Amino acid sequence: MSDSVTYAVSEGVATITLNRPDAMNALDTPTKVLLRDTVLAAADDPAVRVVVLTGTGRAFCVGQDLKEHIGLLQANDQAALWSTVPDHFAPIALALAEMPKPVIAAINGVAAGAGASMAFACDFRVVADTAGFNLAFTGIALSCDTGISWTLPRLIGQAKALELLYFPRTVPAAEALDLGLATSVVPAADLETAVADLATKLAAGPTVAYGSVRRSLSYSASHTLAEALVFEATKMQLTGSTEDHHNAVSAFVAKQKPTFTGR
Repeated sequence: MSDSVTYAVSEGVATITLNRPDAMNALDTPTKVLLRDTVLAAADDPAVRVVVLTGTGRAFCVGQDLKEHIGLLQANDQAALWSTVPDHFAPIALALAEMPKPVIAAINGVAAGAGASMAFACDFRVVADTAGFNLAFTGIALSCDTGISWTLPRLIGQAKALELLYFPRTVPAAEALDLGLATSVVPAADLETAVADLATKLAAGPTVAYGSVRRSLSYSASHTLAEALVFEATKMQLTGSTEDHHNAVSAFVAKQKPTFTGR
């Protein structure tokens, strides 16, 4: 069993940690398989109300392990080279973006290539002031993957997305905040505390409502207003039937602060 991805759950917060610090958390095949399966497990775990994705060492994740990639190129193993996109990268991106609970990327270091893509699929990106993003794909003459063609323009607009993808460079934390790539930037020494505070707040919130909001926003991005209105109605009915909604309304009437259980 590989330990290149670790998983821990505490008080409703699942922390998924990429654990190949010597390789800057590059994604070889065993790591991609384990990361995909771990993210899917967190999405389906009813005990998990918020997910945190982070890395160990000086990088968040630098994307595909190029040492492995070069070996596959030299072996001309076309199946292994390109099946990884639909088999690994795409399911990871979809699970991060569409699971029915909030997801935080704790960016402890550089996030490059698919590492940046994964971060952009999350709801929040809390970034250490020493970290940054590099959209490295065209630097090695490849197109983009892991959902970045969908997420990046929605974060920063089409023109800026094209610029950063055409001309890869490391975007430092402060600029990432200005562009909208980062949700917040904190001193590196404070990253763990800042992420824990946000995760704790989200884990104590109305989980079904959070999941419904993120799915509604995702749906509306590729559907008409009329279709989005219908989808919204289904999510209002779903959330309206939750214990959290009924308890919150009762608390409002009683002028009390509601307590949410995520159900």
